[in-house]
Amino acid sequence: METNPTYSSLVAVGDSFTEGMSDLLPDGSYRGWADLLAGRMAARAPDFRYANLAVRGKLIGQIVEEQVDVAAAMGADVITLVGGLNDTLRPKCDMGRVRGLLEEAVEKLAPACRQLVLMRSPGRQGPVLERFRPRMEELFTCVDELAERHGAVVVDLYGAPSLSDPRLWDVDRLHLTAEGHRRVAEAVWQGLGHDPEDTEWRTPMPAAAPPGWVTRRVTDARFARQHLLPWIGRRLTGRSSGDGLPAKRPELLPYEGPAA
Repeated sequence: METNPTYSSLVAVGDSFTEGMSDLLPDGSYRGWADLLAGRMAARAPDFRYANLAVRGKLIGQIVEEQVDVAAAMGADVITLVGGLNDTLRPKCDMGRVRGLLEEAVEKLAPACRQLVLMRSPGRQGPVLERFRPRMEELFTCVDELAERHGAVVVDLYGAPSLSDPRLWDVDRLHLTAEGHRRVAEAVWQGLGHDPEDTEWRTPMPAAAPPGWVTRRVTDARFARQHLLPWIGRRLTGRSSGDGLPAKRPELLPYEGPAA
């Protein structure tokens, strides 16, 4: 891996994690780790260009069908691909198909860029995700194998103690907060060979007193009503939160934004 390289372009491919939920900006849009990373990269390359094709709720088959060929054709220096986790959270999931589609994506993207970046996605603790953890870990094993075969960088967020802290997750318990996204941006930045700006991104946050029983029950009830039940409803009816939504940043254009 080259040390402190300069890249001229970045294309991000994926779902809500890469779109930036729940790093909400005042105008109602989402920022997220990919935007933060693009800002840092742009500070080192005046003519830097950035595209973000991610759309919330997308399954790996949709990512391959709608984003991968578009990303490959852009000829970017760096492509990030994070996908398949939404599949593992479905009640019925064909992991053989997921692995095959992920392999198809990597085989198209790796030759089309200077550096492909894959990730072992972060996962918080909790009874809902525990049910799906074996599938998630099977997906991450596939990511590791594909990266070794195709020379991709793997950013291991799943193994970072800090990112399992519930305080770094939004109230929907599926998406990172602004601080969580900042740490992911730092992880990818270092994975690309840059000197650390935060050497402690993996370090857990200082311990805090746990919320009381009443607070936990109220929080759980609000989560179930506002997030869990609608999520289950979409699964049962075959709908997605991203239905009809365009890509976040569909063209590879000059990026002007914060470098932090």
